[in-house]
Amino acid sequence: MKHITQIIITAISFFVVLACKNQKQEQEALSQTTHKTEISDSLINNPPQGMVWIPGGTFLQGAVPQDKMAMKYEKPQHSVTVDGFFMDITEVTNAQFSKFVKETGYVTVAEREIDWEEMKKQLPEGTPKPHDSIMQPGSLMFKKTKESVPNLYDFSQWWRWVIGVNWKHPSGPDTDLKGKENHPVVHIAYEDAQAYCKWAGRRLPTEAEWEFAARGNNNSTIFFWGDERDKLSKKANSWEGEFPVYNTLEDGFERTAPVKSYPPNNFGLYDMAGNVWEFTSDWYNLNYYDALAATKSTTVNPKGADKAYNPNNPYLQEKIIKGGSFLCSDSYCASYRVSSRMGTSMDSSAEHVGFRTVATPDMLEKK
Repeated sequence: MKHITQIIITAISFFVVLACKNQKQEQEALSQTTHKTEISDSLINNPPQGMVWIPGGTFLQGAVPQDKMAMKYEKPQHSVTVDGFFMDITEVTNAQFSKFVKETGYVTVAEREIDWEEMKKQLPEGTPKPHDSIMQPGSLMFKKTKESVPNLYDFSQWWRWVIGVNWKHPSGPDTDLKGKENHPVVHIAYEDAQAYCKWAGRRLPTEAEWEFAARGNNNSTIFFWGDERDKLSKKANSWEGEFPVYNTLEDGFERTAPVKSYPPNNFGLYDMAGNVWEFTSDWYNLNYYDALAATKSTTVNPKGADKAYNPNNPYLQEKIIKGGSFLCSDSYCASYRVSSRMGTSMDSSAEHVGFRTVATPDMLEKK
């Protein structure tokens, strides 16, 4: 993803340890569905409203061998164990975020005046300040192109900075949330998601937790439902057709879809593929998977890299997002695959990024 500042500037002139084990040992590890944790059955059977218990377990994180669309930064696979946790059944919706804002008066990043002194710290030295007419609160909006795009690495061809766009005005400065109360909230920056989590007594999932939950015990498949690509339009909200020119709407939606529009995975989680990207708490570091694999052991409850590292965006501090969005297609990222991962700057927001929360037993006991 392009950073908010990069889009603004351009507009003015525009991310197996287990290889040492035999196959039988791998399957035994992957079949483990419940990691031992101190938690009562009553709490598991009576989760917080809108959440479901995800039993802990051990799995191979990263792209499965048969995934021909996997990117280099989704490899190598490495053994990970996560303890059990509760997770939101759906992405946080506009209705839920509205309640948070009403109770707290919170103002999102996309609604605030832009601070050039802070912005320029993440830009190459000497970058000129954009004109004041451009330096206005807003967010990133997708736009179709009129013809085929030969270079799908140039994101500026389909992203535009729109002043006045934010979570309350998701499709343009003159739009509102009427009829979209049950859609995932978008135009949310990392700071906004963190603020919601604090209010709700939750936190964002780690990348390992998110991937374990998304797999729903299908630990050796490309998608949460298996390896069948032809089931995509019935399982997820994605881009069907030629990206970014024409969307066939085979899955029923062009932009976001109401949560629960598609079947859940085996854990009862909806939209773990497509609809909107979801924030995790991990830094986006392209060396992290290699570092975990090099330990030749199972990592327990990994929290991600100590710092961000992406040579393609050296000035940015990026967090990992998972799950893909309504813009993902076979030709462009195919990020409805469970192992897919991408980095996004902490202070950027866009119409295809949202989040869901998790909670651990100890967090609930403190409430």
